[in-house]
Amino acid sequence: MTNFLFELKEGLIIAFNAIRANKIRSVLTTLGIVIGVASVVLMSNAIKGIDKSFQDGISSFMGTDNLFIDRWAWFSNVPWWELNKRPPIEMEDFEKFKELAELPIAVAPLNDAGNVTIIKGNNSVSDARVSGTNQDYIYTTNLEFDEGRFFSEIESNNARRVIVLGFEYADRLFPFGNAIDQDVQLNGKKYKVIGVLKKQGSFLMGSFDPDNQSFIPISSLFKDFRSKWSGSGITIVARAPNNQMLYEVKEEAIGIMRRIRGLKYNEEDDFTINQQDAFLEMINKSVGVIQIAGLFITALSLFVGAIGIMNIMFVSVKERTHEIGIRKAIGAKRSVILRQFLAESAILCLLGGLIGLLIAVAGGKIIEQFNFPVSFQIDSIVLAITISLLTGILSGLAPAWTAAKMDPVDALRYE
Repeated sequence: MTNFLFELKEGLIIAFNAIRANKIRSVLTTLGIVIGVASVVLMSNAIKGIDKSFQDGISSFMGTDNLFIDRWAWFSNVPWWELNKRPPIEMEDFEKFKELAELPIAVAPLNDAGNVTIIKGNNSVSDARVSGTNQDYIYTTNLEFDEGRFFSEIESNNARRVIVLGFEYADRLFPFGNAIDQDVQLNGKKYKVIGVLKKQGSFLMGSFDPDNQSFIPISSLFKDFRSKWSGSGITIVARAPNNQMLYEVKEEAIGIMRRIRGLKYNEEDDFTINQQDAFLEMINKSVGVIQIAGLFITALSLFVGAIGIMNIMFVSVKERTHEIGIRKAIGAKRSVILRQFLAESAILCLLGGLIGLLIAVAGGKIIEQFNFPVSFQIDSIVLAITISLLTGILSGLAPAWTAAKMDPVDALRYE
């Protein structure tokens, strides 16, 4: 064991000296590994950040224990003209559902006002997402307030013109803060800001980004933006006491809706109960495609870097043929020569990997300034070191074996 450690130490010293003797060549050689490792780490952390942001956005806005009773499914292979035959869910259906449902801890209606422009002075938000609901909606979400509150039952029932703004909307309309009790214009209608939601920091959530949302009483939405008889219908949001009871709540909801709709036992449901699982499945597929594309690109750059390391190691073996002959002539075993060149290749790749890791961390910090989520974790360091060492060993194996099996007589004759 002592002899092995001594040989390993000597091999590392020789490898370091060889690298120091050819600084420029070593830097150029490791460049491919630097780029490859930086790409792998940055891509991996960016994918994790996007996935986490998606998950957080959906969980905070939709909740993991919520059911969304809609006219049609969010994702369906059924032709739209078939789904369009279904009658819309109206406020009367919601009232009956709320009265009959026993298991949900909160039930609320939800509808959208369509394309709305919110204006405050010279600041505005075009195509803003304005959702109408009632006072119980806040209990169906995990949203928190930066300041202010949600609207009350009195405000909801009496169609008061009050609004709760998502963080981004509030920041764009009131860049200097103090949004509470200020008036904004919604398509020419004056609404008072009574609450601002805490920043969620979600990414690529589109219409499901909690930071780019606003809420008004659903009675105000019907009064100012559309008639409740317009045929668009509403969504009923029902929150289960916990995830374990989600199935029971769903079964109860199906029975109640069939009763409200007057469906016979042999008739299909003319409504759909949506859950966040549908979105998570779609997101996981999207993230999977990004991961495959990212792995292909980074694997390609690492392969190019490994080829560069292999070529330089072959050059190094050729240049040091006489040295190898002398070492073998005085008793150096094949395994010693093999470890020496493997160590040199591994050190080159490890140095490149560490530099690539630092570049990835710096690049991630820069990207984060543009509100792009990058999630750095300890496994990034492990990933960088592992990839570097494996690349070094695999790319140095052929040159090291070539050096190890040299005939000492032929090596000593080499000029």
